[in-house]
Amino acid sequence: MKRIYHVLLMIGFLGIAGLFTYSTSKETVVKDKIELVGLPTEIDFAGEAAPLTIVDVRERLDREMIINTNLHSSTTLIFKRASRAFPVIEPILKKYGVPDDFKYLAVIESGLVNAVSPAGARGVWQFMPETAKEKGMEVNDFVDERYDLEKSTEAACRYLLEAKNKFGNWTLAAASYNGGMFGINKQLESQQVTDYYDVLLTEETSRYVFRILALKEIMQNPAKYGFDIPKDQLYYPIEIKKIEIDTPIANLSSFAKGMGINYKILKLHNPWLRDKKLDNKSNKKYILEIPTEGY
Repeated sequence: MKRIYHVLLMIGFLGIAGLFTYSTSKETVVKDKIELVGLPTEIDFAGEAAPLTIVDVRERLDREMIINTNLHSSTTLIFKRASRAFPVIEPILKKYGVPDDFKYLAVIESGLVNAVSPAGARGVWQFMPETAKEKGMEVNDFVDERYDLEKSTEAACRYLLEAKNKFGNWTLAAASYNGGMFGINKQLESQQVTDYYDVLLTEETSRYVFRILALKEIMQNPAKYGFDIPKDQLYYPIEIKKIEIDTPIANLSSFAKGMGINYKILKLHNPWLRDKKLDNKSNKKYILEIPTEGY
């Protein structure tokens, strides 16, 4: 009898536990409900319309819209960082005659931080070492200009202008930033097509332009997609002064103290400095940014 009582007690306990688990699970499902949004009726990249009447084109855009509208933390951080990064990127794109939409390429490449990829790409624009050098950036143990937003944006512009000249349109130029000019051209020729939306590419490259389009749509219409972020919560540019250096710096910590800041702040504003010293035997001119506020 005692054993039966214990069995019944255990069954009751398990039943309550199961009910609690079910309730908690139900609550979690409600909390994590995916938000579905309608697709825009039309969308373009750099003035080149995406053919949304084609079923797979529409569904590929739909995929990226669903993903990015529901990646709330990541997309919110991108909005915040854009207020600081876009004022640097936009005038450089304009100077080179590259469409403003390419700032969204930087967004999908790195989330507007100096990211490091497993393959060895670095910086906001994710340059590989050899490509960076080809486009005029210095990359060595002491200096890595892939981490310099101004210089890497200029290098990206040089690449994109070359790609536009090769392919004749900005959409394929953007796709080649991921798939390479040779790789994209090879597939266009073998498949006998001339348009990004008609060619079958690798999974990553076939999603690439659609990711740009999705972030462009969301970032241009934040409230529509649930990202109504107060202006005072955005990351605005910090006031800085620029100083020119053409000599070696034996100790960056001591140098930073002499500038009235510390090593951490110096590196945050000059991430292209890759060592604790600057070995400048050639007396090359470098521009250092020293913040005058916010530290």
